[in-house]
Amino acid sequence: MLVPIFTLKLNHKINPRMVTVGKFDGVHPCLTAATQAGKVFIHNPHARGGKPVAHRLSQSTQDSDISLLNINQAVTCLTAGTLGPNTTGDALLVGSQTNLLAYDVHDNADIFYREVTDGANAIVLGKLGDIPNPLAIIGGNCALQGFDFEGNDQFWTVRAASYRVLCLQLLVGSEDFDIRVFKEDELVSEMSENETVTSLCHMHDSRFGYALANGTVGVYDRTARYWRIKSKNHAMSIHAFDLNADGVVELITGWSNGKIDARSDRTGEVIFKDNFSSSVAGVVEGDYRLDGQTQLICTSIEGEVRGYLPASKDLKGNLMDSSAEQDLIRELSQRRQNLLLELRNYEENAKGVSETNNGMGVIPANTQLQTALSVRPATEAQKAHVELSISTPNETIIRAVLIFAEGIFEGESHVVHPSAQNLSGCVRVPIVPPKDIPVDLHIKAFVGGKTSTQFHVFEITRQLPRFSMYDITVDSSAAPPSGRVTFSINDRPQRVVMWLNQNFLLPEGVDSPDITLNSLRGGGLLSISMASSGQITLTTDDIDLAGDLVQSLASFMAIEDLSAEADFPGYFEELRTTLTEVDEFHSVHQKLTAAMADHSNYIRNMLVQAEDARLMGEMTTMKKRYRELYDLNRDLVNEYKIRSNNHNALLACLKSVNQAIQRAGRLRVGKPKNQVISACRDAIKSNNVNALFRIMRAGAASS
Repeated sequence: MLVPIFTLKLNHKINPRMVTVGKFDGVHPCLTAATQAGKVFIHNPHARGGKPVAHRLSQSTQDSDISLLNINQAVTCLTAGTLGPNTTGDALLVGSQTNLLAYDVHDNADIFYREVTDGANAIVLGKLGDIPNPLAIIGGNCALQGFDFEGNDQFWTVRAASYRVLCLQLLVGSEDFDIRVFKEDELVSEMSENETVTSLCHMHDSRFGYALANGTVGVYDRTARYWRIKSKNHAMSIHAFDLNADGVVELITGWSNGKIDARSDRTGEVIFKDNFSSSVAGVVEGDYRLDGQTQLICTSIEGEVRGYLPASKDLKGNLMDSSAEQDLIRELSQRRQNLLLELRNYEENAKGVSETNNGMGVIPANTQLQTALSVRPATEAQKAHVELSISTPNETIIRAVLIFAEGIFEGESHVVHPSAQNLSGCVRVPIVPPKDIPVDLHIKAFVGGKTSTQFHVFEITRQLPRFSMYDITVDSSAAPPSGRVTFSINDRPQRVVMWLNQNFLLPEGVDSPDITLNSLRGGGLLSISMASSGQITLTTDDIDLAGDLVQSLASFMAIEDLSAEADFPGYFEELRTTLTEVDEFHSVHQKLTAAMADHSNYIRNMLVQAEDARLMGEMTTMKKRYRELYDLNRDLVNEYKIRSNNHNALLACLKSVNQAIQRAGRLRVGKPKNQVISACRDAIKSNNVNALFRIMRAGAASS
């Protein structure tokens, strides 16, 4: 359905996921990508001759169509698009772990150059909410920042995790396996995955594609997953492109093994594929031939570029008919093989019954698969876990069990195959969920008689509750928690009891909302109590757990806005220490920066003196100056290492502060949540530590 119409061989290796197309003069599209040498190349086959003025931009010595932009540090993200309100050409935006450069390629000049202390892992350009001009939105280690065409910070919000990918809806993918949807700085919805989100792309309406680090590619419609597939290869780039001119885009995926495929947005069915000789670096689109047709442009990490167009109507019909016929033949052939295999199994079963009459392969009609979940505290022989018991109600035995569950087992599946001596009608499987999220357990069991050589396959799905790693058997030696969060709801205690029974593994269920549990992961206590006035108190030293409980209860009871008071003395004391360290690291950073500036001036003076001595023939003085330069250079290298270590430590502290703001927000729901995050941000900007802790404890209203 796509035909290649041009191929280019560029003499530059391309960084994965760092490819874009920009019209820097407002007319001619230019393929732009980051290289491994800290440069960005701009391929412009439309403008011949005329070398650019030496600034950041220089002409490639290997290819007259390519200009090189010197960044002088590792590029972490880049994009191109309209940034200024009255500009004709696109701006090029390049991010690194320390800076953001907005560059005017056509005029060969900086638009702005900003230090980004949180780093730039992902970048997207476009309009956001009611802000009138486009913003360059940067996803850092834990913050989202939006810069306008003058480099002013117009948008800022924090979340707990490092951002890896952005897409303007605003969709955000993070390292903590979550896809988040923002409306301006308000978190609208959140979807949990089982791996790091590496790519996002908007398709149409509320539908968007996503890719994970484990090779999963799929499509969401709002918060509902439409479809997904998983490959042993990694998805390097995804892009939405209409292959068949039906007005609905397909999901184009470039893979680490060099494969390009296009899948239906409705079913995930492959409708086109091609191959590169090396890993795909990026998939973009543009009218690269200036003929009025938009091409799909695919690049490999070795610099190979291919442009595709949908096939002509005549050829497209032939291709589609031929492909449909081949698919139908393949499907019918596979169905025939399956039916023949099933028939042979029935014949073997019938033969066993008629010849020996011992019921080989035949099981009683009332055979069912029964499952039970229970909490098992730690013992000397085994760690604490949730036990999944799978059994049959009669004399049949379970020969093997296959369990598929996301994010629990390595490889997402687990096989239990009892030895011949231990065959029985019951299999127990220990499960240790790493996070407090609900998980669907898809179970397949092979069931048969004790002498069977063929087995029946039973399938069943069981959900593991969100808070399954908490035991009602309380450790009396555990210290009572000092952290707590308190809020009020207008609902009956029975509704809280229903929430408890749905989200915890309680032995016989509970009939009271007052309960104390022991965490099987950390060993701390969790207490939940409800007063007659509707006030609920959650007592735990784990602020993350408290936030998860508040969000889960609010979701269960459909509460849109919920304010709360909270106090976590141990965590807040750690945060106060971290804030002190931030001030110290900032102070050291400023001193080191000033010292390096002084040394730079000293170097310039010594270079001038050394060159003057050389021109005057004073070799002794020249050698002395160059020895001094050598010693100073060594000192500068050591100072840079100190500055780098200080910078990394500062980033770690800032990430902890941003995580604390996010955690304080998660103790509330809706508007109170956004107010707390915004007020905390203002307190940090004004360096008002006491106000920050007041807001975290009592909410934004106290400020």
